[in-house]
Amino acid sequence: MALRYSTRTQDSSSPFRSASPSPQVIMKGIKSIVITIAMEGEAMPLITKLGLTQQSNYFGHAAPFHCFTGTYNNYNLAIVTNGKDRKFGCDNVGTVPAALATYLAVEQLKPDLLINAGTAGGFESKGMAIGDVLISSTIHNHDRRMLLPIFVDYGVHNHKAVETPRLREALKFKLGVVSTGNSLDHVEADDALMAANDASVKDMEAAAVAWAAELYSVPYFALKVVTDIVDGAHATEEEFVANFAMAQRRLQEAVPATLDHVLGRSLEEL
Repeated sequence: MALRYSTRTQDSSSPFRSASPSPQVIMKGIKSIVITIAMEGEAMPLITKLGLTQQSNYFGHAAPFHCFTGTYNNYNLAIVTNGKDRKFGCDNVGTVPAALATYLAVEQLKPDLLINAGTAGGFESKGMAIGDVLISSTIHNHDRRMLLPIFVDYGVHNHKAVETPRLREALKFKLGVVSTGNSLDHVEADDALMAANDASVKDMEAAAVAWAAELYSVPYFALKVVTDIVDGAHATEEEFVANFAMAQRRLQEAVPATLDHVLGRSLEEL
């Protein structure tokens, strides 16, 4: 499929905003996608490549999040980023901003499909290597440790992502469990839960994005590029910084290729 990028300004009459995420629409083919990305450094090269236009104060003046919209091969596309923390000036990473940004994006844009794209740490023991692209099978938490029996399953959770066998075969992406926590590093208790989750990668947002998407019954999956090896010999922060530029390039390749495969198809065809 040839790539055709164009941009447009969204308003209250936009068909993207009025699109229904109902199963009936999705069965006829995915026509609108929202991609959530936590860090601006992960998102901006991709936004530039896709020719998307930023919408000013799309989520209201108090929200730090940014919305970039346009079309891709005549389908509606938006990328939503978490923005910067106004007190510390860093990216709004982690589950709290991710959940709120996703909730607002799904509420206003009403996409047929939501993709959480970004970077992650991979487990060498699960066959992951730096530069690999993984699509989620399920998504769990590994830092919500609640010992009261009624809260155990809630804490870990089990978010079922859209099945994507044809997409993965076509693009040679890996499949695995994404485990989410609010720390870049990991402690022994995290390690135990990630092992119990059968995690292939760990990130800081996917479970929150999935939770918000499920509130509106919007189908979703995570697409993660591995920047560091969780069970490797090198420090996570050092590998992350060293491989971040590579991850930007991989996202610029993987996301458009994913859009080419997904847009216009039904969920059953993914």
